[in-house]
Amino acid sequence: MNSDNQTTRFADISLRQAAIIGGFALLIISVLAPVGYYGLIQNLIVPGDAAATVSKITASEGRFRIGMCCLLINAVLDLVVAWALYIVLKPVNKSIALLSAWLRMAYTVVLVVALGNFVNVLQLLRGTDYLTAFEPTQLHAQVMLGIDAYENVWNLGYVFFGLHLIILGSVMFRSGYFPKFLGILVNIAGFGYLIDSLGIVLFRNYSLNIAVYTFIGEPLLFIWLLMRGFRGFKGFGLKSEEGEL
Repeated sequence: MNSDNQTTRFADISLRQAAIIGGFALLIISVLAPVGYYGLIQNLIVPGDAAATVSKITASEGRFRIGMCCLLINAVLDLVVAWALYIVLKPVNKSIALLSAWLRMAYTVVLVVALGNFVNVLQLLRGTDYLTAFEPTQLHAQVMLGIDAYENVWNLGYVFFGLHLIILGSVMFRSGYFPKFLGILVNIAGFGYLIDSLGIVLFRNYSLNIAVYTFIGEPLLFIWLLMRGFRGFKGFGLKSEEGEL
């Protein structure tokens, strides 16, 4: 019997499909990330006032949990984005595209570890019996330490994210089907995250937030992915089974 009749062959995912999936995943991330952290969680944190922070989180625990859920969904979507961008950039340089994907995955792992601190915060506020050994002020201080630990770990994760964007932008620039200006903007965004993350480590009172001014390449990336995904990659010298299916 012919071996071809004994096995079922599945077509690999195309560049178009990967671009659409990655574009939609980045679009959702661009909404969930600010809503989850800045809209739902950060508004419950009162800087320098542990008691007020505990009171607000206790009164709005559901909101805090929804914010955590948004960030957890972001982490899952980041893995999808890492995979999709690898597929899209694999024809340019498979090894470097893989390195870029691994760096984004490393950032995702750091984000999940950081979220574990929020789980600890909820554990402290649950009133478990063994926590009665602590005075309220001690518990409140532990809550603030947990919140600070989340932000510190997350900021360190931006080292991986920044390197991911720097490498990603470089491959995009060389691809021939990404606009060169977009590769440069993604590169600049990566340097913004990297500088901020290293600045927090190197300087005691680092207060700059360069990424706020350099991030523009990120929204432009998901817009381009969606547009190119729906239009196709015809005309870029790519194999039809990779670019048009």
